[in-house]
Parts: sequence; structure tokens; C-alpha cells
Amino acid sequence: MEEVVEGQSGGRRARGGGGAARRAERTAVKQEFTRFITRNIPNFDVLTEEALQIIEHNAETVLEEIGVNFVENPAALQRWRDVGADVQGERVRIPRGLARKLCATAPAQFTQHARNPERNVEIGGKNLVLAPVYGPPFVRTASGGRRYATIADFRNFVKLGQMSKWVHHSGGTVCEPTDVAVNKRHLDMLHAHMTLSDKPYMGSVTERSRCVDSVEMSKILFGADFVDQNTVMTSLVNINSPLTFDPIMMDALEVYAAANQACIISPFIVGGAMAPVSVAGTLTQVLAEVLAGVAYSQMIRPGAPVIFGAFVTSIDMNSGAPTFGTPEAAQITLGAGQLARRLGLPYRSAGAFCGSKLPDAQAAYETANSLNIGLLSGVNFMLHACGWLEGGLVSSYEKYVMDADQLGILHRLAAGIDMSENGQGMDAIREVGPGGHYLGCAHTQANFKTAFWKTDLLDYKPFETWEEEGARDTVALAARRVEKMLGDYQPPALDPAVGEALAEYVAKKKAAEPDAFM
Repeated sequence: MEEVVEGQSGGRRARGGGGAARRAERTAVKQEFTRFITRNIPNFDVLTEEALQIIEHNAETVLEEIGVNFVENPAALQRWRDVGADVQGERVRIPRGLARKLCATAPAQFTQHARNPERNVEIGGKNLVLAPVYGPPFVRTASGGRRYATIADFRNFVKLGQMSKWVHHSGGTVCEPTDVAVNKRHLDMLHAHMTLSDKPYMGSVTERSRCVDSVEMSKILFGADFVDQNTVMTSLVNINSPLTFDPIMMDALEVYAAANQACIISPFIVGGAMAPVSVAGTLTQVLAEVLAGVAYSQMIRPGAPVIFGAFVTSIDMNSGAPTFGTPEAAQITLGAGQLARRLGLPYRSAGAFCGSKLPDAQAAYETANSLNIGLLSGVNFMLHACGWLEGGLVSSYEKYVMDADQLGILHRLAAGIDMSENGQGMDAIREVGPGGHYLGCAHTQANFKTAFWKTDLLDYKPFETWEEEGARDTVALAARRVEKMLGDYQPPALDPAVGEALAEYVAKKKAAEPDAFM
């Protein structure tokens, strides 16, 4: 069973006190946190040994015969020449086996440290770390509809992440704060993650100097020596599929790898547009791109932590829009997990994906399909685990808490089946015997608080009670929960000197150049 740590505001309840004390305990603000998931269930493999060998062979053929482009990056091209690749213009052709050999120094598992050591996460192995939505320029609320995101929204999502007991990671660009200058918003976003949450966070990747700022601010928070020797950030480096590494993403990879900070090397695949329409063809391209990206990270700093990423969606051939929760995406997610494990790398994929415009039935179906497949595929780092709406264009307040509630199910499923003496329940079966019931037996009384997963959101009340309370649907319940969580939020303690140093760094950097909104 998952470990839950509780923090409670206010004074400790005095002994005794009867009903009033019990009521006060029930209504007191609590912050509950779970450790990252460690699976006690097997992964679901869809590819045979023969299929895996074919895909691996084909990926090496792609690298050797077709190659990959490193655009506007002479230094990268020279690095590839130095290790024996064939470089013609910006095209790099990698001899069979070279990329895999270079990848061998990447760690199979690593710790990402949080400023609160109790929130540290282990990425790799049998572990699953859940992080929120990343990147949307819009937000949606039940009361205000769809609009551009602001820095106030960003801070609210960080607070929701801090208050969500099943979410292990504060994430990165949980929404894009469009009211802050493009060249400065990364400073405000990092500052929010570092001060409003004590969970791990992600760094900026949109320009080299912003990556450097991420490292420098992390040094203020953790100490320069600690950052050099430990991983405190995970960042998303998308490959410009097909087979192209653009200079912005490579700048990010170079900065973070040199600083010993983790990068997710993630092809951005829309099947039928940026990869073949076939599952095996897409897996071949994904593996080729990841091999090249991970190999390059190890050329920068052998041993730098990296994650095998696979963001995969298919395309609606009528509208051209991306689709989510589909069987083809599931097959690719499952297959890529097998390839990542054979390569000995942590794996990132899946999330609360949906194409719906609202947190409705379509969103729920597609999200459930994607989340469950992520668990079964052996994902180690799940970005977009809550809050994703409209194909990633929207961060939804209500869907954030709806998804975050459902992440508790992943924790329970991953724990497997309890086969201890208590789990076997033989004492209960003996006590009740034929024709009885288990409601009052000793085993039920001893286990009822923890026996079943309990939602913090969904409604299971009788119809009459539900109707009397306003016949609220799930979105209405979620809106109410958002309000309560933000109202209950309390910032985690931070050394005042560190807080002042972070604020001073942000202020100095913002004052050093004019605002730019392009």
C-alpha cells in the first residue's frame, strides 16, 4: 500500500474533548502527500522478441543510411565527426551500433531531489512519478470559460499541485503566462515552483540563457556544489520529428547535460503527419530519434541523466486534428516501454490525454485509456498526468483536480494484490460463515478505513441526497474542490535568506533587458 504522509495546520488536538474535538479534527486543513509509485505488478508487453529485434535493426538502419539533421549547430556536427559519424552538411549518419554504445553511460535510474527531501523522487526502475500538464497557452474554468493564461493562473496550478496528494512533481510550464514578457516569464515560473511548492520541478527550455537561469536559480535554492553533483531538475527536450534536432532544443540539452540535470529526450510524434501511420514504423522512428538524442547527451557529459521519451498521438484523417486515447497510441506506448527497458533507460510517456474541449465524457474516456496504458507500459515519468484538455491547448482547473483524484487509482492498482495473512481474509471467512455478512466482523472493522480506494471528489450519495444538494455534476464538484484547495493552500517553509536571494536574482534579471513579447 502507498505511503501517505500528513501535515496538519493549527495546534495539535487535545486529548479527549468528545464530539467537538472530533469535528474539529475532521474539518482541520490537512495536506496529504504520497511518495512516488513503486510498481508491484508486471508490465504489459505487446512486442515479441522477434518484433523487438526487427524494430531495433530498422532503427539502426535509419541512423546509418538516412541519418538525422542537427540544424544550425556546428559544434554538434563536430562532436559527431569526432566520434566517427559521417557528417555531410547538417545530416549526420551514425554507424550501426555507435549510438547504442554511447548511450551505455546513461543511468538506468536516478534521484531528482526536491527542496523538501521527503518529496524526492526516483526516476527509473519500477517507479512511476506523476507530473502535471505542460505547455498550454489557454486555461479553462467552469465559471470563466476559455481564456489566455496569466501568471496568476500559473501560481494557482502550482498551488493545486502542492495540495494534490497523488501528484509527486510540480512540473514545468503548467500553463503559459501570456501576461508576462516572453523573455522574462521563465523567471516568474521558476520562482513560483521554487517558493510555492516543495516538490521537484522542471527547468525552462525555450532559449539557452533561460536554461542557464534555471541552473543558476537552482544553485541559489540548493547550493552550487549540490547541483553539480545531484539532479534537481528534469526538463523536456522535444525532437522536431521526423529526424531533426533543432538548435533551441539542442541548446537546452547541452546546458542541462553539462550541468548534470535530467532531460527527457522525446520525439514529438503525430502518427500520419510526423511519423508513419503504422505502429511498427512509428516505433522504429521513435527509437532512432531517441538513440541519437541520448547519445548526444552522453557526448556532452557521460553519465548525464536522461529519459527515453515517447509523446505519441495519431491524427484524424478528416480534420487533421490529433486524437488521443486510441488503440494505436496505446500500442506505441506499450511497445516504446519495452524498447526503453531494453536500452536500460527510464521511460516517459502517457498522461491525462484527451482531445475534448470540455472536461466531459469524451475527456474522461480518453484520459482513462491513456492513464491506464501508461501504468501498464512501465512509464517512469508521466508528464501531463493531470489538467490536460483540448489536445494540450488548455490547462483546465476542473480537469486538473478530476485527473489528480483518479491518479489515486494508479497508486492502488500498482500496489498489486495483498497476499499477506490479513489480505487472505481467512479469519473473516471463518467468522462469518454461510449466510452471514461481513459488515460487523473483526476483519472489516480492522481494515475498513484503508480497504478501498476513496475518492476526494466523486459523488456516491443516494439520489435524494444528491438532488437536495443541488444535483451537481462532476465539473461542479471539481469547481468546488478547486476553490477549497486554493483556499486551504499554505506555502511550504523556505529559508528567508534563500527566498530573498531568489527574488533578488529574478528582479535583477528582469531589469537587465526590455520586455519582449515575441
